[in-house]
Amino acid sequence: MASSKISIAVIGTFDTKLEEFLYLRSRMFEHDPSLGVILIDAGRSEVDHEAIAIRQRLVREASGFRGDLSSLPRSDLVKTMISGATAIVRQLQDRGEIQAIIGLGGSCGTTIASAVMRQLPVTFPKLIVSTVASSDTSSYVGETDITMMYSVVDIAGLNEVLRAVVDNAAAAVVGMAKASYAKRADLKPVEGGEAKKGVGITMFGVTTRGVDVARKWLERNGFEVYVFHATGAGGRAMERLLTEGRLHGVLDLTTTELADELVGGVFSAGEGRLTAAAKAGLPQIVSVGALDMVNFGPKDTVPQKFLGRRIYEHNPSVTLIRTSEQECKELGRRISQRLKDNCIEPGLTEVWLPTRGISAISIEGQAYYDKVADEALFAAIKRGLEGTSIRVVEVDSDINDAGWSEQVARRLRELFDKKGGK
Repeated sequence: MASSKISIAVIGTFDTKLEEFLYLRSRMFEHDPSLGVILIDAGRSEVDHEAIAIRQRLVREASGFRGDLSSLPRSDLVKTMISGATAIVRQLQDRGEIQAIIGLGGSCGTTIASAVMRQLPVTFPKLIVSTVASSDTSSYVGETDITMMYSVVDIAGLNEVLRAVVDNAAAAVVGMAKASYAKRADLKPVEGGEAKKGVGITMFGVTTRGVDVARKWLERNGFEVYVFHATGAGGRAMERLLTEGRLHGVLDLTTTELADELVGGVFSAGEGRLTAAAKAGLPQIVSVGALDMVNFGPKDTVPQKFLGRRIYEHNPSVTLIRTSEQECKELGRRISQRLKDNCIEPGLTEVWLPTRGISAISIEGQAYYDKVADEALFAAIKRGLEGTSIRVVEVDSDINDAGWSEQVARRLRELFDKKGGK
């Protein structure tokens, strides 16, 4: 049962940073003395302090570990505390007993706090003040919406700078918790029946024009549309929301992340890509947008082995290489195999192929036009899905053509109707 009081979970290693956490707690109370502040100790050693609501031994017990924590290597200790803290925080969130969560830490504390936060629903408020927040935070944030705040100085004793950073963090998390609580309290049943169905669409710069047409058509026809930038994290986020039941269908027009997975680019979404909708039996149309390219960073970061390939500088931060005929053939095989392996309702899945171009730069006359490679991709998909109930549709247009875009959007609505009639 949801609590009538706004409460915030505070997670960290209190054996090393108790002073800083107590300061954070005091600043949170400055904003609202009626707050519930639940301190959760995920440190190596037990700390005895009246402010700690959930002691380290309770976290250890929740992990199932029954031995001596001091005997564990650091990495195993971190995994144990993540397991226990996750179980506790998930229970608090499931019961509606917390409205936000915050952590402070260096690399170890950030690892623990972020791992716990990644298991909470997307849009549940999450904030970490971290010494590593100015570096690559992708391993901490993953496909979730964790807010990272750089501590500037180490979290090792209070000083003017750290106090100011923690002051800002306290204000932010209290505001986030109050906004989240108010939003849930104001939720009302949708007038006139069911809420809108959520549809995920994948997009890249080179498929934007087509995606925009499809998005606007779906919105005009009563769908709530979520567009995901196909940068690896975007694809993982969509798969996660599908798994959580927050999306009800997919217009997966831009599957470029599979090319990065295959060739070694920077935008891979991993082997879970193209699986969640299929496993859930949801309506989905899959296409081949931007499979003509693999993504790297600035030009000087492109691996030496690719320098003989067709290179295209999308902008100073993103450099592309053209997928080869053999790579396209393998991509087609992987797409068809992944769909076959995971589809529980193959009649609700279709693959649409725009035969005049799979991105803005692969149409005739553009830098990545390669009819042979594209045909290898199309042929592999058709061959891989032959004999299944997954329909393959070839359309004589390019992926950004307005007519094509409206056509796939209309067909997705028909698949929704088909599912609803079952």
